[in-house]
Amino acid sequence: MSLVGRRDGRNFGYGRQLSYAGPQALKDMFGGGHYGTVKAHCDRWQVFVKWCRSEQGPGINYARRIDRKVLADYAAYLRDMVKLGDLAVSTAQNRLSSVNRTMAALRGDQCVKLPSPSKALGMQRTGVRQSVPQGQDREQVKQIVDALCRDHQQRAAAIVLLARATGMRLREAILADLLRLSREARYIGKINIQDGTKGGRAGASAPRWVGVDDHIRGALRFARQASPAGSRNLIAPHESYFDVLQGIVRPARDILHAQNLKGFHELRAAYACERYEQITQHLSPISGGHCCQIDRHLDRKARRQISYELGHGRIDVVAAYIGGRS
Repeated sequence: MSLVGRRDGRNFGYGRQLSYAGPQALKDMFGGGHYGTVKAHCDRWQVFVKWCRSEQGPGINYARRIDRKVLADYAAYLRDMVKLGDLAVSTAQNRLSSVNRTMAALRGDQCVKLPSPSKALGMQRTGVRQSVPQGQDREQVKQIVDALCRDHQQRAAAIVLLARATGMRLREAILADLLRLSREARYIGKINIQDGTKGGRAGASAPRWVGVDDHIRGALRFARQASPAGSRNLIAPHESYFDVLQGIVRPARDILHAQNLKGFHELRAAYACERYEQITQHLSPISGGHCCQIDRHLDRKARRQISYELGHGRIDVVAAYIGGRS
């Protein structure tokens, strides 16, 4: 058992640090199995813990002080991120669901939870994209990068280029091993996106190879130049991932919005639409293409490949990036 003290002790007996207690309680709850599920919950729990300790949060590191008001405040914080375009509704709901699950694991009851993450957010997730992704135009991306560089935000510019060129998530772009990817691009002609991936989808059991083109080579060169001294990624040796979110990503939002880009996630959708057009030689459904009606086999083939490149396990998720099949 992972319980390190009495259940009535600090953090319900799971240790002094909230960041340690949550994962230990989850491992107990799942009996040491369900690795991918546990890892996903743990990753989202750590995001919640960092918020709890931040100036925007309640400034706590003690599970017994987490009540429904704290959870409601966290939901409001996530809702603001969604409205800014920096977070998908589905991601926000998943984060709240994981906090619910982790609190139940810690407490051993269901007394402190948000009964409905969707109602707490006041937003319903949809599995099908309803608007054409911003950032498909390479010239617009160049203007965004130039604007960020003028503001001395080269690392944010590197995230933009990586996300648009490779379809990386924000976390993946920040944590990407730039030296390894550059070697793969040079010697293999494709790169394997492994760092910062979701739900335990990393390593030899979950390869995610993306073919290299000039845009990817350029993005990797730029990112290596923007990478802090002594680092293999976009995080300086003295920084944490959360430091980069607060100090680099957050200040870049205003520039993205001024350049008509809702958030970094739009660039991932732009990549998906571009890949669909490359594979099928048709516009993506959200852009007015009709391949799904002309050749359903080709449409499914494209969705399967895009799902693989984006790091998803199901092709139906691709509709959130390129549109549905109707």
